Formats: sequence, structure tokens, C-alpha cells
Amino acid sequence: MFRRQTPTLFRRRTLVTPPVFPCRWARNVILACAGALSLAACTVGPDYLRPEAATETRYKELAGWKRAVPRDGIDRGAWWSIYRDPELNRLLPQVEIDNQTVAAALATYELSQAVVRQSQSSLLPGVNAIYDGVRAGEGKHLNAFGRTFAATDFYPRGTVSWTIDVWGKIRRQIESNVAGAQVDAALLANAKLSTQALLAVAYFNLRAEDSLRSLLDRTVKIYQETETITRNQYNGGTVSKADLITAQTQVLNTQAAAINTQVLRGQYEHAIAQLIGRPPADLSIARGALPHVPPAIPVGMPSTLLERRPDVAAAERAVQEQNALIGVAVAAYYPTLTISAAGGFQGANAFPFLAAYQIWSIGAAAADPLFDGGFRAAQVDATKAVYRQSVANYRQTVLTAFQQVEDALVAQRVFARELKVQEKARDEAAEAVKVYLNQYRAGTVAFTTVVVAEGILLNAEEAVLTTRQALFVSSVNLIEALGGGYDAESLAAITAPPLIEAVARSAPFPPP
Repeated sequence: MFRRQTPTLFRRRTLVTPPVFPCRWARNVILACAGALSLAACTVGPDYLRPEAATETRYKELAGWKRAVPRDGIDRGAWWSIYRDPELNRLLPQVEIDNQTVAAALATYELSQAVVRQSQSSLLPGVNAIYDGVRAGEGKHLNAFGRTFAATDFYPRGTVSWTIDVWGKIRRQIESNVAGAQVDAALLANAKLSTQALLAVAYFNLRAEDSLRSLLDRTVKIYQETETITRNQYNGGTVSKADLITAQTQVLNTQAAAINTQVLRGQYEHAIAQLIGRPPADLSIARGALPHVPPAIPVGMPSTLLERRPDVAAAERAVQEQNALIGVAVAAYYPTLTISAAGGFQGANAFPFLAAYQIWSIGAAAADPLFDGGFRAAQVDATKAVYRQSVANYRQTVLTAFQQVEDALVAQRVFARELKVQEKARDEAAEAVKVYLNQYRAGTVAFTTVVVAEGILLNAEEAVLTTRQALFVSSVNLIEALGGGYDAESLAAITAPPLIEAVARSAPFPPP
């Protein structure tokens, strides 16, 4: 005779004290398995070594030069302070605050930092909490009132899943992402430096236009004095009206040239406004003058250029980023091991600790593709090719950096020599104008001789101003080529968050 069994779903439940959930036991099992696997843990793929690049022990254009060391040196944070220009000191810091190109580079860097944190989270187990409530019943089991039997069960539980980084795939990915964040940090520094250099160049060009305007205004006054002399001689009948017309034309042409300087000056002012993130209508720069010569700039050894230049640092970090991805691709050949555990309660009470059944599970799974048609081999070859490409880009960036420094040095050297010759020519032209003007008053030379001499003097003064302008522009280019206020040590600040670093150190594998 068979005893009728009540379905489990509708069995009468008795209030009992559930046994303690063996979470400590499950944790010990997981750690024991992980500890055993750690004996074979390794990081596949090549370890990173900085590729060699052409580096000289000296600069070609510094041969025979004494290294200039200003008393205050270059402030690595505010390199423009060596020019001692209050207006420039006011404008340059605004690049880092309001320039939109720099803001975009900053956002890219913040994104790369978030990617680093995302990849680091893969070192830790994933823990989920689940709470289900199910009400069910069967119509064929009726009570005396003809109603369907129904009951509600609650299933609060938790799950843990951990993909063990036995072969170092996750650690190589973290290494790649950290290097990528360092690339973006260097590119951010490069964006700041490039934009600051553009603003400094625009500012000195603007000051050159101011100085040209002042030069032309002074020249107009000189020409007006010559016109007055010519008019007096014309009224005295000693010169023809042609001389007077020539003197008047000379004044008008110079006045027109002075007015024309406002075009370039306005454009430079608009460019400065755009570089500091403001509309042109919101910026007005008072007229000033271009200083005589730029300050001396200390030039370090060529080897330090590799650490001062942000673009060189970015290219080198890109090499490490691609090197780590080779390890990620190689790790795809090895099986993926995942340990999982789950535990919880099942009962009719919404508070499972009052009356419930205990449920738990623990397991491990390994997966490895047996045949992929050469897909993984192609991935490894592709990452190696990208790595070689990044090495070539790094070496080319280094060569370009040295070229730009040498170009700026030769420009400084040649313009300085040229300025001395042009200043001497200007002084000689000024002396000639004095002599010819006195002779013209005495009636011993024609007025055309004076006009030609004054034209030569104006051209000489404009040439001197143009060379001084080129000296300032080349000095900014030299500072930019040397890396400006960039500090390579800032790359070291990009590290893992402390919590994840601590967990990684406590894990039974080498930390990333």
C-alpha cells in the first residue's frame, strides 16, 4: 500500500532554525583552488623594453656655444614667465582653463582613466544578489470550499563568479590600458604646450604689429617735417612743385601703411581670443611694443629631450601599449578558467532566516577553442605588426624632435647674427638721411636723393623689426621643441586605484 505524498510545493512547513550558510567554507574552497592554480600562473607575451632610438650626445647647432643659464631659469609650469611680460602672463594660463582643444584632450584622458579602472575590475570576483518571489498553485488539488491550493516561495540568494587570470591576459590588458592612459596624458600635455606656443607666437606677432605701427607713425612725423621743408623751399621758389608733391605722397603712403597694420593686429587679437576660449568681442589687448631681444633659453643635453617632449613620451608609451596587447593575443591560446559559487535560501517566508531551506552550489569551468581556422594566429601576427609600426613611429618622433630643436637653434643663431648686421645698416642709413637732408637744405642735392635715403632707412628699420619678431617666434619654437613646461614624471602618477591595487596584491597571483 502506497502512502499518498503531498506535493513539495504545498507541504506544511515547520518553523526550524536553518543551518549556517557555509560561505566561509565556499570561500576557502575558492581560495584553495585559486592558490593551486597560482602555482602555474604566468604572464604570457613579451615583457616591455623601451626600443632604441637615435640619440646624440650634443646638438649640432650648439657647437662652440656656451650654454645660457638665466638666473631664474625656466619655470617648468609657466615657461612663458621668462619673457617678463605681464600681459602674456595673464593670457597664457587661460589656455589650460578655457581652450576647447585642451578640454577635449582632458576628456579623452579622463576616459582612458575610466577604461583602466574597468579593466582592473576584472581582477576581482563578480558578486550578485538575487531575490525572487514565486507564487504557484495547481487546480486539481481543491479544499472543501472548492478553491485552488496555492503557495508563495521566496528565493533570496547570492552568486559569485571569478575568472582566474592564470595566463596573465587580464594583467596584460591592464598594462596596455595604463600605457594608453599615459599616452593620453602626454597628448594632453602636448595639446597644452602646442596651444600655449600658438598663443605666444600670435602675441609676439601682435606686438610686432604694434611696434611697426609706432615706427610708421614716427616716420610719418619725420616725413611731415621733410614736407614742411620742401613747402618752404617751394614757396621760396628754390624747388619745383614736383618735389612738394613727392613729399606729400611720401607722407600719405606711410600713413596708409600705418593704417594697414590694424588688419594683422586685429587678426592676431582674434586668434588669441579663440585660443583662450573667448569670442573676439570679449578680448581687447592694449597697444604695446615688442621687446628688443628674447631672453636666453637654457638647452639641456639631447638625452633629456626624450623625457621633456610630451609627443615623444606619448609615442614611447604607445609602444608599451601595443607590446602588452601581444600578450593579450597570445593568452587567447590558453583555456579560460572560471570559478563560481552560489548560496541562498528557499522558503515561504519573506524573511528567509526565519524559516527556509538552505541551498548552495560551487563549481568550476574551463573553456578553450579547439579549432578557429587560424583566427588567433592572425590576431597575434596583427598585434606584432602594430607593435613594429608603433616602434617605427616612436623612432620617427624622436628624429623629428631633434630636427625641430636643431631648426630652432639655427634660427636663433642666424637671426641673432643677422640682427647685428641689420642694426648696423639701419644706423648707417639714419646717418645718410641726416647728411642728405642737410645738403638738401643747402641746395646741393636733389630732393629725390633725400626721398631715396629715407626709403632706405624705413626699409632698414622694418628689416630690424622683422628679424626681432623672428627671434621671438623662434625662441617660442625652441621652448616648444624642448618640451616647454612638460614634466615626464607626471606619467608616473597614472596608477591603479588603491583598493584594486590592494586586492590584486592579496590575490594568489602576481599583481599586474
